[in-house]
Order: sequence, then C-alpha cells, then structure tokens
Amino acid sequence: MDFLQRDTITIAKDLLGVRVIYQDELQTFTGYIVETEAYIGKDDQAAHGYKGKRTPKVESLYKRGGTIYAHVMHTHLLINFVTQQEGQPEGVLIRAVEPEEGIESMQLNRGKSGISLTNGPGKWTKAFNIPRHLDGSRVNEGRLKIDTKHRKYPKSIEASSRIGIPNKGEWTYKPLRFTVKGNPYVSRMRKSDMLSPDATWRI
Repeated sequence: MDFLQRDTITIAKDLLGVRVIYQDELQTFTGYIVETEAYIGKDDQAAHGYKGKRTPKVESLYKRGGTIYAHVMHTHLLINFVTQQEGQPEGVLIRAVEPEEGIESMQLNRGKSGISLTNGPGKWTKAFNIPRHLDGSRVNEGRLKIDTKHRKYPKSIEASSRIGIPNKGEWTYKPLRFTVKGNPYVSRMRKSDMLSPDATWRI
C-alpha cells in the first residue's frame, strides 16, 4: 500500500477491502475494511491538522505516510493511517471492519455479537483489542498490519459526507466518507440497505 505517492482520497478508497490484522499476546484478529474517511490536512476544518495545528497529541499525524495515528474520542480509540510526506497532516480514519478471524474473542472484548461487533471506529478497535500506544508506530512494522495481497474488492463504493462533523462549513458536507455499498458492517447502515456481506464484494 503506497501511502506517499497518491492523494488521500484515492488511498481512502483503495483501503476498502484491505485485510487488517492485529496480533496481541494471545491471538490474531483479522477483518476487511468496509468504511473509511479522508482528512485532508491544513485546509480541512474537520481535520486534527487544520491550519497546521501541532500538539503532542496530534504529532503522529505529521509523520511520514504509513504511520499510525491513534487518538481517543469519547473514550473510544480511533485508528488513522497517515497518508502523505512528513509535515503534511493528512490521513484516513478506519471507521468499520467486516470481521474474519478471532470473532469469539472479539465478542468477549466487546460484549456484543452480530454486525454491531465492528461497525464503528471505536467498536472494531475494541473488538481487536488494539492499544493506544500504537500511536506513532508504523503499519506492518509492529502488531498492526495490513494485507493487500489477500484482500477483497468492493463491487461498488459509495461516497458520502463524514459522520459527526457538525459546524465545519463546507467540510461538513464534502463526500469524504467511503463505504462498501450494502455491507452490513458499515456504521449507521439502514437495515433496508443491507446486503449479505459476500454480495458486496467482487468474486
């Protein structure tokens, strides 16, 4: 996965279907990314790097593409992949995952089952038992990895406005959220729009 030579929106779309893997001390958790949001740096009013703001909490966002930016929002751990050259605070938030391996342990970690297991940015990280100290580390160099060889490809990708971004002017409405159309693990999916997970991927 090239996190340096492409624009952030292209990367956000390409991450859909990529297999995400986390290994804790006991086991391996895997799943397929079904929802992402792009954050476009210094001009993006909803981005943590808006106007070049730098604090210790967001420092990882300014690192080289491929760095993990992990931050806590409303007690939930959110995982972003930094997408540009060092000093350009752009990234992609991984919002939801279709679970694959380790589902029984995910259910224990979350106290939930079914689609609510991993259908949100703080839900899948809790299901996968991901710790905050991954912030600032690099994808594929530690316990959090992505597999672009054994991935899936969406039949159709939908673009819509990001979730939970009020009062940010035009940035509230820009279509920077990308989802695998019909996949039931996408957050806030209406039941009437849900398909069987297998029906949402190209064979």
